[in-house]
Amino acid sequence: MKEKAKDYKINPKKNLVSNLKRRKLYIKGILIILFTTSLFFITIQKVETERINVKIGDRAPLEIRATKDIVDKQATEKLKQEAANRVQPRYRISPSVQMNMKTIIKEFFDKVRTLKAYDSMSLSKKVDLMIEESRMPLSRSEYQIALRMDEKELNDFESLINDIVNQIMGAGIKEEELEYEKENVRKIFETLDLDSNKKELGVSLINSIIQPNEFIDEEATQRRIDEEVEKVEPVIIKEHQIIVRKGDIIDANNLELIKETGLLKEKEGYDSRTVLGIIILVVLLETLILGHIYNFNLEIMGDNRFIILLLIVMAILLISQGMHNISPFIMPVSTVAFLIAILLDVRLALIVNVFMVFLLSFILKLDDTLVAMYLISGSIGAFLATRPQQRYNIFVHGLIVGITNVLVILSFGLIKKLELMDILIRSGYGIINGIFCAILTIGSLPIWENVFEILTPLKLMELSNPNQPLLKRLLVEAPGTYHHSIIVGNLSERAAEVIGADPLISRIGAYYHDIGKLTRPYFFKENQIGTDNPHDKLTPNMSTLIITNHVKDGIELGKNNKLPKEIIDIIAQHHGDTVVFYFYHKAKQNGQADANIEDYRYEGPKPQTKEAAIVMLADSTEAAIRAIKEPNRRNIEDTVRKIIKGKLEDGQLEECGLSIKDLKDIANAFASVMLGIFHERIEYPNLDLKEEEGKA
Repeated sequence: MKEKAKDYKINPKKNLVSNLKRRKLYIKGILIILFTTSLFFITIQKVETERINVKIGDRAPLEIRATKDIVDKQATEKLKQEAANRVQPRYRISPSVQMNMKTIIKEFFDKVRTLKAYDSMSLSKKVDLMIEESRMPLSRSEYQIALRMDEKELNDFESLINDIVNQIMGAGIKEEELEYEKENVRKIFETLDLDSNKKELGVSLINSIIQPNEFIDEEATQRRIDEEVEKVEPVIIKEHQIIVRKGDIIDANNLELIKETGLLKEKEGYDSRTVLGIIILVVLLETLILGHIYNFNLEIMGDNRFIILLLIVMAILLISQGMHNISPFIMPVSTVAFLIAILLDVRLALIVNVFMVFLLSFILKLDDTLVAMYLISGSIGAFLATRPQQRYNIFVHGLIVGITNVLVILSFGLIKKLELMDILIRSGYGIINGIFCAILTIGSLPIWENVFEILTPLKLMELSNPNQPLLKRLLVEAPGTYHHSIIVGNLSERAAEVIGADPLISRIGAYYHDIGKLTRPYFFKENQIGTDNPHDKLTPNMSTLIITNHVKDGIELGKNNKLPKEIIDIIAQHHGDTVVFYFYHKAKQNGQADANIEDYRYEGPKPQTKEAAIVMLADSTEAAIRAIKEPNRRNIEDTVRKIIKGKLEDGQLEECGLSIKDLKDIANAFASVMLGIFHERIEYPNLDLKEEEGKA
């Protein structure tokens, strides 16, 4: 057997983990450490350098603005105090005071009636007893007036006193109103139709016992104060609003506000707690990404794609910080989602977008509107950019991201009741953001594709252009091979779709799989139109060498024209180590009894991927069906199955990962495509057009 090509090796996925361990994993570890260190210093520099070292009494070294919306506690407290001071005290009337007064009045009149019943007791003695026992501080003459009243007068006078007490006390008397009410009692009696003695007695009776009965209700008053204080809106210092102008004296309130914004540097050097907190934060965020890669994208750790991931994140992080100085609404965060979705994986793009938004929101103190905008637009950008057909599609996707930004800005603007002009300005920035992300993606994509040799759908679509130099040469110099490759591409794409392989790689690989035939195009049957077969003049061994060398020639052409490695892999593997049976049998027929079948094999390797195996099967299927004399359904289906069975039995499909079910699905896909090519046509009658026109 010929020595297998040694410059061509592809590691099977099943050996990925062991291969990673053998391939300088320490380099990836160093990269992660460098990336972590860079993120740490970017973060801590942004956090620490913005802090200001000032104290009460200092002059502000620069104009200090709020980094976020904060509450001016001192101004708010002042407004609350003013609101509390405006509240009038709430009063309540104590019924016990009035009841106590009535009790004293009743005792007085009862005592008078009792003493009046003692006819044998002198008036003077009765007065003495009243002075001793009554709680009324009246004069002797006033007691005598009461004792001289007859029963009816006494009852009427008691009723009058009670009525006046009810009238005065019912309205309530405050402490400061007591003297006024006493004077009011005198005025009331002056208006009554009574003799002067009774008037004087009534005034003395009431004024001697009258007391305040209306007191401040502490609980009700406090409830009212609380209600009014609650209505006071906090004084908000808006983001970017000036706290202290340059040169102003820092007072206690200014210092508290600066501290509240996180701008106050309370001690020299890096705060150890800040350092530890940032380290933990960065490590946790990186763990999120690395954990996702370990579980879903482990293969990128073995090639340049991991470096691309780190570089993209770092580049966009730095660009975003610079753009933040212009406006926080035009940071190209969605570029990360675009690039990683195109170059790596859409799920990884979503995770990294979350990583970027969270880190930037921490570093730059982004508000909820910006966080929501970048999370939503970045996620939509990742989904849109999964399989762009042309580069201009990315620009369209950028516009969609911009429109998404506008919708998020509009929604938060309505919720927060922002001014219409603010919403319009922010929306304009949102549109610019989407376009800027698209331009940055389109502009940087060729760098990632070419410098790091990353195959993207866009690169594949460009390779499918018939104006590509190799395809153009194939069309002109080997037209039979060109048309054969187009059909093989259609077969491969359809088969890849039904088994879940990559249809684009399969189709483009099929387009280029036979470019090696450009070296000697007329040595291949499909290009021998109207010419002699040059193999008739060559020995079978020489013919075999020429035929099998088209694989080597294809690899060389592919490398010279900078075809992606995945396409060159398909060129190298599309024949595996199969036998060129035609020339082997020809050698036998020519009497070469010692002809060794191993000398008539391709050098290989066998297909290592599903896409390469599909192209191998499609290549053999197209050639075999083209040779069928009657390409009907039965013959086509039998031929397809025969080709696939032959490759399977020859061991060509041992290393590509195709299952038996996959092979059945591929056979059905091939048959449906070929039946579409060789469909039955209507047989038109042979008519003389001029003769038919004459008859008409």
